Amino acid sequence: MIALEARDMVRTLDGDPPATLVAGASFSVERGRFTTIIGPSGCGKSSLLYLLGLLDRPTSGALLVDGEDVTPLGGDARARLRLQHFGFVFQFHFLLPEFTALENVLLPIRRLGALDATHASERARTLLAAVGLSGKEGKTPDRLSGGERQRVAIARALANDPQIILGDEPTGNLDSKNAANVVETFKSLAHEENRAVVCVTHDPKIAEAADVRIAMLDGRIASIETGAVAM
Repeated sequence: MIALEARDMVRTLDGDPPATLVAGASFSVERGRFTTIIGPSGCGKSSLLYLLGLLDRPTSGALLVDGEDVTPLGGDARARLRLQHFGFVFQFHFLLPEFTALENVLLPIRRLGALDATHASERARTLLAAVGLSGKEGKTPDRLSGGERQRVAIARALANDPQIILGDEPTGNLDSKNAANVVETFKSLAHEENRAVVCVTHDPKIAEAADVRIAMLDGRIASIETGAVAM
C-alpha cells in the first residue's frame, strides 16, 4: 500500500536566479518497506524529506498521503496531520534537556490529546522499554549516552503510532554499533510493523540495507533501485 506519493514536486527559493532545491520529483513510498534517499551533499535530500514530512511546501506539484492530496492544506491541518501520521528522527535528537526521557516521549502524546494521563504514561513507558531503556525513564538527556538519546528520539517518534517514519541522517552522530542498532530498528518498523520508513543518509551501510534506494543529484531523482544489497 502506498503511504506517500510525490507528483512532480518542485521546490525553489526566491533569488536572482532562483535556487532549485528539488526539481520535478515523482515517486511513491510504500508501507512495509525501508527506503533511503542518498546522494552527495547539497543534492536536495533533506529538502525532499522536509517536503515529504509536511515540514515545507512544494513550489509546484503535489504530495499525496494515503491517496489524499495534502498540498492545499493550511498550517493547522498540516500540523495535525504530522502529529497523527508522521514520526521524525533527526541527526541531532532535539530532546528537551530539562525533561526526562519519559517526559520527552510524552510530549507528542499530550499534544495530540487522544489518551488520558494514565494511558499516555503507560504508552511512553512501553515505547521506552521497546527500545531497551527500561529503568532509564527518569534520566535527563545529559545522563544518557548518545545511543540512548537517539533511542529516546525513536520512542518519541513512535509516540502517536505513526504509519510514516522519516529520518534525516539519524546515525550521523553515532558509533558503528549504535548506528547498526538504529538501522535494525528502522528495518523492523518497516518489515514487522508495516510502516513506511524513509531515511536520508550518507552512510553506505544504511543504503545497502534498504529495500528501496532513491538517488538524488542536483535536486533531481537520478535513479530508484529496489532490493537490499547482500552484505
